[in-house]
Amino acid sequence: MAEIIGVRFKEVGKIYYFDPVGNKFSKGDKVIVETARGVECGDIAIDNREVADDQLVKPLKPVIRAATKEDFDTIEKNKQKEAEAFKICLEKIEKHKLAMKLINVEYTFDGGKILFYFTADGRIDFRELVKDLASVFRTRIELRQIGVRDESKMLGGLGMCGREFCCSSFLGEFQPVSIKMAKEQGLSLNPVKISGACGRLMCCLKYEQDSYEHLLKITPKVGAIVKTEDGNGTVIENNLLTGILKVRLDSRPDAAPKICQRKNVKIVHDAQIRVEREELEALKGIE
Repeated sequence: MAEIIGVRFKEVGKIYYFDPVGNKFSKGDKVIVETARGVECGDIAIDNREVADDQLVKPLKPVIRAATKEDFDTIEKNKQKEAEAFKICLEKIEKHKLAMKLINVEYTFDGGKILFYFTADGRIDFRELVKDLASVFRTRIELRQIGVRDESKMLGGLGMCGREFCCSSFLGEFQPVSIKMAKEQGLSLNPVKISGACGRLMCCLKYEQDSYEHLLKITPKVGAIVKTEDGNGTVIENNLLTGILKVRLDSRPDAAPKICQRKNVKIVHDAQIRVEREELEALKGIE
């Protein structure tokens, strides 16, 4: 076991473990630590606690110190410099006529590096832009191309549900989502209805997927052959949440379908849920 604290460097970002070096910290405190990017200031997201060694990547880097008033002043100055750097970078992008969209600018705490985040449809040759920016700021420059999901996470906004984007409000890391999930959950495969503001599949498809996978194991799928009290039939409609099935009986194919509960039928041969090639083509680019 080892004592750790969890530090987050962005409001909704990944949590990294550090060695508190015997100091006690509370959630929300700011600390100065050394990272791969250099010296940074982060917020305590997990206060002092013991963690099993197999959950850690050792050696843990130690906390340098608790943030001081001078450190807070540095953070505010960096924010002001980031706003100015954003304006300058926009001018340089226009000067070099580059097809890229600047999203955000970050100064490392110690000012040793400036990171410029941008989106673009393809690869961008920004070597001349980097040289230009380096001559202005006299420090290390890094241009980082990000995807549309990361853009939404940085900029924030409201989803179709009326709430703040999950990615910018509480999701530390993106979870994999797929078109198959949408189909298994019985959602309309309409790109407008299953994609978020970023144009990709909504992150919330992941939230209830485990429950739907369980229900799919115990519920006959559409097209399944089942045995009912009135004989065999084919499931033509199901409701995973209520367990209600509509079954077209083999003995009465032209009659109204029989309404059954899943617990009252026996599966003779279950069906499979597949995403057809045509559906994949129609939804190409939103996964």
